[in-house]
Amino acid sequence: QVQLVESGGGSVRAGDSLTLACEASTRTFDLYTVAWFRQAPERGREFVAAIAWGTSSTTYADSMKGRFTISRDNAKSTVYLQMNSLKPEDTAVYYCATGMMTSWPRATSEDQYNSWGQGTQVTVSS
Repeated sequence: QVQLVESGGGSVRAGDSLTLACEASTRTFDLYTVAWFRQAPERGREFVAAIAWGTSSTTYADSMKGRFTISRDNAKSTVYLQMNSLKPEDTAVYYCATGMMTSWPRATSEDQYNSWGQGTQVTVSS
């Protein structure tokens, strides 16, 4: 399995920005779809965004469209999540996940990913 390490979380105020990073321990990173999920207290894990292997196509949850941007740097085996206009409801632990050559139409589904990071906390105060 690929080892994933997230970084960049923190405590910010509403309207601020944060950029999360997810670094993978693989030299074939370009073959992996990478997604971000998040889990707020007492809530289930929800899909945030994903970026495809090969085409680098992206997809977002509706509530993140226009505010969050996912990107990748295959040379650094790293995926980024730029989060702008943060809201208190964005407070959660953010996880990155990866799966090799996953089915893009199912990119929002947790079962497409077999490697997960340990998570990074994002706290947004009003």
